[in-house]
Amino acid sequence: MLNKALAVAALALLGDAGSAHAFCGFYVSGSGQKLTADATQVVLMRDGTRTVLSMQNDYKGPLEDFAMVIPVPVVLHEKDVKTLSGEVFQHVESLGSPRLVEYWEQDPCEIAKEEREMRAGPASKSTADMPGAAPMKKPSVKIEAKFDVAEYQILILSATDSTGLETWLTQNHYKIPAGAEPLLRPYVEGGSKFFVAKVDPKKVKMVDGRATLSPIRFHYDSEDFTLPIRLGMANANGKQDLIVNILSKDKRFEVANYKNVFVPTNFDVRSTVKTRFGEFYAALFDKTIEANPGAVVTEYAWTATRGYHCDPCTEYDVSDQDMKTLGGDVIGNGIENDFVLTRLHARYGKSEMKDDLRFREAKPVTGGRETYAKDGIEYGAKPSQQNFFQARYAVRHWWAGAMTCKNPQRGVWGGPPDGGDQQTIAAGKSAFAPRGKMQLGTVIGRDLWEIGVKKGAVAPAPAPSGGGSFAKPATPKGAFAVGVLGVLAVLGLGTTLRKKR
Repeated sequence: MLNKALAVAALALLGDAGSAHAFCGFYVSGSGQKLTADATQVVLMRDGTRTVLSMQNDYKGPLEDFAMVIPVPVVLHEKDVKTLSGEVFQHVESLGSPRLVEYWEQDPCEIAKEEREMRAGPASKSTADMPGAAPMKKPSVKIEAKFDVAEYQILILSATDSTGLETWLTQNHYKIPAGAEPLLRPYVEGGSKFFVAKVDPKKVKMVDGRATLSPIRFHYDSEDFTLPIRLGMANANGKQDLIVNILSKDKRFEVANYKNVFVPTNFDVRSTVKTRFGEFYAALFDKTIEANPGAVVTEYAWTATRGYHCDPCTEYDVSDQDMKTLGGDVIGNGIENDFVLTRLHARYGKSEMKDDLRFREAKPVTGGRETYAKDGIEYGAKPSQQNFFQARYAVRHWWAGAMTCKNPQRGVWGGPPDGGDQQTIAAGKSAFAPRGKMQLGTVIGRDLWEIGVKKGAVAPAPAPSGGGSFAKPATPKGAFAVGVLGVLAVLGLGTTLRKKR
């Protein structure tokens, strides 16, 4: 049944300005005023039949009594539910976000002296109680459990028909969003229970005039591997962005009931993208969906082992304690030491996704690292023994200094000439970026044949040059480049492609 599980996933819910953001339940409000899910994040961890769901909510609307209504496959009890710190969601989002790196060509004469040593060296290590409840007029809704957690007053409801559930909520001073009853129906018919988390406004923390709810976590056991997204469409206000971050011990996942595509990755961009990276990535993502209507896009699939989580790393990483917070304490299989993070991204309206997301295991892929082969830099998603795929883009600065040696070695990339750290920029808020203003063809370094976008008629500066031009100098026979060294939990990249000895 579609509604039997929320599966092994983590869902960071984004959207562009003015739209509601994807949510696996909906909000109901005692005041009748409109509530929308704005920047909801959900993290699901899965092992065997156990799912741990962690959810952080922010909302626009009145502070009068409201509740979240989420389909769950089983009756939850107080021991299954707890509140969390919000930082863990920021860490998951950062780890799997599309990223922009910046490289400088190393001194070609100095590199030439070490070419033989590097050729003989090892391969690169390169590799997110409802009080006062009125009695029902008909026994179609049952309160299966009732308990309090922090500011939440939680009910677990079962229902025999969706109209009865709507009536129960209405009689208890809640107003179902317009069009919600047909969305409730398949969950009721499938036997789902309903997690209703009511909030006491007196206990809600306010930050800059906005209510900030404590993140909430619950876990359950279920065979099915799905994510209920249809119910969230009741609060939809246009296009929604849904980012699903799947955490698993050793597997990558994809959707089973929609088309899967990989975002184009590992190409150079102009230096202007540095200040407009969110806008750039939104344009790239939109073009990817335009070329693949109805698809779900894989942006990240990475095997994170102890001491090596990312290459390059963004501002935040997911720690062992984060993994325990997200469910490692009840999963108990050592997932905090060795996990795969899969990040899936969909953008859709009310009429574009008719079914909940169903997930299935997928074979490992790699792509998007600073790794070179005979056919050039690693790009796309190719079969592999391990998952090392990411959405990664680069600004490159060719060597602009003198070259007085006989055989300069071109195309070896590292940090800035002054020895400072390289910075890695994450596109964590790309869904909020302006849309429709950036022309991809004017900033990309190659044709994006994957989605039918051609490099624009912008004359590249001759090499050697600075400012991230695309022109590549003539490369002598035997040229090579080395991979990025992976580092754990650093601010920025914190390393160069090759440290000088």
